[in-house]
Amino acid sequence: MTQTTLSKAAPLTLPSDQDASGRTLGAEEIALVAQAIRSGTLTSTKGTFVKTLEGRFADLLGVRHAYACASGTAAVHTAIAAIDPEPGDEIVTSPITDMGALAPILYQGAIPVFADVDPDTLNVTAATIQPRLSVRTRAIVATHLFGNPCEMSEIMALARARDIPVIEDCAQAFLARHDGQLVGTLGSIGCFSLQQGKHVTTGEGGLVVTNDDALARRMYLFINKAWGYGDAHPDHYFLALNYRMSEVLGAVAVAQLPKLDAVAQRRIAAAAGLTAQLQGLPGIETPRVSARSVHTYWKYCLQVDDQVVADGSPGLGRLLKEKGIASSPRYIQKPAFMCEIFQKQRTFGRSRFPFTLARPEALDYGRARFPGTFRGLERVLVLPWNELYTDDHVSYIAHSIHEAVDRLRR
Repeated sequence: MTQTTLSKAAPLTLPSDQDASGRTLGAEEIALVAQAIRSGTLTSTKGTFVKTLEGRFADLLGVRHAYACASGTAAVHTAIAAIDPEPGDEIVTSPITDMGALAPILYQGAIPVFADVDPDTLNVTAATIQPRLSVRTRAIVATHLFGNPCEMSEIMALARARDIPVIEDCAQAFLARHDGQLVGTLGSIGCFSLQQGKHVTTGEGGLVVTNDDALARRMYLFINKAWGYGDAHPDHYFLALNYRMSEVLGAVAVAQLPKLDAVAQRRIAAAAGLTAQLQGLPGIETPRVSARSVHTYWKYCLQVDDQVVADGSPGLGRLLKEKGIASSPRYIQKPAFMCEIFQKQRTFGRSRFPFTLARPEALDYGRARFPGTFRGLERVLVLPWNELYTDDHVSYIAHSIHEAVDRLRR
């Protein structure tokens, strides 16, 4: 394609997952929310919508237990609390993740130990996790970034050999699969987010799932201030929070859940269309997806070679912005361990707890230990994505990328 041809593409406004233009919210959600409000029962301890959501989500994933909670952060916190680390225990995780997946580790008195990532997928792997394991490792968190599953078979083999539980962070990966199995069902616990931009949304909200009865009991209690609802002699059994989901959000989620399969399929189909239209474009690599996996595209990510495309992903992002495509070069801008909470150990007052309990090696954030992380963030360009993209939207994005690369070619 020439620049002249590309410039003929008429400007389009892309649907956004931040408002109704890119969301499947509609009459079904309105009807169930109205039903919840008319009932006058908005707490999940007395209502039916949250319980219905939990049962249907468990059935969808084929697991024994699912519990709703207040957010994706609450879901991760619930999972960490269920594992119940001792102060100073280590949890191996990714440096390319939301702080909501890391703060719960610190709140439970444990130390996040960061594994490097594959620079192409930005996911942790068994090979990057293994060097970070120690006798103090209490759990591994596998984050399925952007909807692209980690190579879970290898991670699970490593974890089983060491008898270490695996928590799957599936916040961005509803209905993604690895080796035919849904993510969230491979490890000991799966965590999901219902935040505004996710495949299923209630604005804020989360879900945790497990097949382990003992972990399920701990998660249920943690969400409910450790109060034993339904027990013969209930009490507050341990330190825990109120992370319950309200009936209003439960009603929205119950209406959203039947739409999930179509949402995932539309995202996958649109992504396949963009990948096809970008094949062979110099300096641009489309998402790398294992033949063993199904990627459900929370976002669509490019890898941009700055040796071919001047100024790499930031340069390409600036030109796409001129076309109304609000991409995110570098995704989170810097690895999580470079944030002040880790660099200055700002936690509880001036105590620096739990960092004061950590091994020096666990707090070694030297750049040389994370080549994949820095390389991946330098190259990645995250494109907005949702289930209401049409073929025209996809073609517009493809034309805009082709035109921008033509302008930036070295």
